[in-house]
Amino acid sequence: MPAGAVAPRSADMAHGAPRPRILPRSVWLDATTRHVQPPPRYDDKVVAVFVHHTDSPNVYACADAPRIIRHLYAGQTGARQWDDIGYNFLVDRCGTIYEGRAGGVERAVTGAHTQGFNHRTAGIAAIGTFTAGTPVPQAMTDAIAALAAWKLGLAGVDPRAAVPLVSSNGLSRYKPGTTALLPAVAGHTDGFPTNCPGAALTVRLPAIRDAAARLQGRS
Repeated sequence: MPAGAVAPRSADMAHGAPRPRILPRSVWLDATTRHVQPPPRYDDKVVAVFVHHTDSPNVYACADAPRIIRHLYAGQTGARQWDDIGYNFLVDRCGTIYEGRAGGVERAVTGAHTQGFNHRTAGIAAIGTFTAGTPVPQAMTDAIAALAAWKLGLAGVDPRAAVPLVSSNGLSRYKPGTTALLPAVAGHTDGFPTNCPGAALTVRLPAIRDAAARLQGRS
């Protein structure tokens, strides 16, 4: 088990994966930036993750990732007037995973990352912009796979599966109330008309699914 990993909570879970190391919000959110926000909202479980990119510069020192996340938080809670950062997790180019939206990393926190499909899902944002031809760091995709394996494993979901999700918003690719069959490890573009997470990261999703499945002990 990797250093800093935590074993699955249910010993009898056939395909659980270790919890990867996740840095808490306190690493990037300081008292001068923090907004007053309502209590977190929760779903019963997470059955899919949506992968995003933050559409921010790719050239940064990993030590600066907390500052970048703080800037994203300030923009979303400022000009956009959201109550918190929308992503449940963020991953930097060195593979460090950060807690995003408040509520507890082990819980099914309802995020604000994919219009129409924020329920029963988690949003994982890769810090950077991954348009066609942009290199995607292996450490980043490895971390996304580890996070997806653990988070989906809590509900016994195979990362290679397709799962039914009900659209709650007409701005998504599906009418409200429509049940869509989407990848358990999906790109933002699978649920919403956007280029996110960028062509370069989108083509890595099949490999991320396979890696996550292996981490769950699936053949």
